Amino acid sequence: MATAPQANLPVFYQVLMPLNSRDHATWKSRTTDKAPWLAGFHAVPLTVEEFPAAARHFPIIFSTGENPVPLALMGLNEGVNVFVDAEGTVAENLYVPAYVRRYPFLLAKLTAESDELSLCFDPTTDLVGDFAEGAPLFEGDQPSENTKALLGFCEQFEQAGAKTQVFVQELEKHKLLMDGEVAIQQDGIEQPFVYRGFQMIDQAKLQDVRGDVLRGWNQSGLLPLLYAHLFSLDLIREIFGRQVRLGKLPTPV
Repeated sequence: MATAPQANLPVFYQVLMPLNSRDHATWKSRTTDKAPWLAGFHAVPLTVEEFPAAARHFPIIFSTGENPVPLALMGLNEGVNVFVDAEGTVAENLYVPAYVRRYPFLLAKLTAESDELSLCFDPTTDLVGDFAEGAPLFEGDQPSENTKALLGFCEQFEQAGAKTQVFVQELEKHKLLMDGEVAIQQDGIEQPFVYRGFQMIDQAKLQDVRGDVLRGWNQSGLLPLLYAHLFSLDLIREIFGRQVRLGKLPTPV
């Protein structure tokens, strides 16, 4: 079977393979109520469309370096996810980011020269395969309704990703992102835990943004997204408390 380029794969994905009726005519996909691929990750990409829902559950932060992306913070340390146990059981009533729900599928270029995106999947998962049970991926040589729905979801995710890039570019244009830092004092420990390594909105600079720009952001729906991010940062302390209860207290710095 032909495979897509394997270099620089997105988070979660170990291998990418293009879905096609020749190799996968009898294959099916399974649904699951567990996400074991998420258990070892403390931050997951978010699209701006998810900010209102995600902000009720996670701190929303921005990655550092070039081309920052919004992230749902699910733990304060690498490898620690306070919402998902080792078996992949997700906390009840938790908002699950679209990036997680998309796995093991995504749209990808099959060659570096191509502009066309093809529906691909990670064949290392047990959610796709030549199973006796599950939703068929093809009906004859044509994509099944299940596959069309999967493709539609991935297309919507790509569109939301493009909107997210525009959102971040607007933040960078107005130099609104700053290095973040949160200090949390734990009872009985002299040194506070200090969380760094992320970016956040600089509220002082936000207050200085011109009125006409703010009006435009309010009309476009961008302004509420900024405040969803800022309000969500209070949840960092809740993440800290969850780690304490799980016996995964971060080391004070």
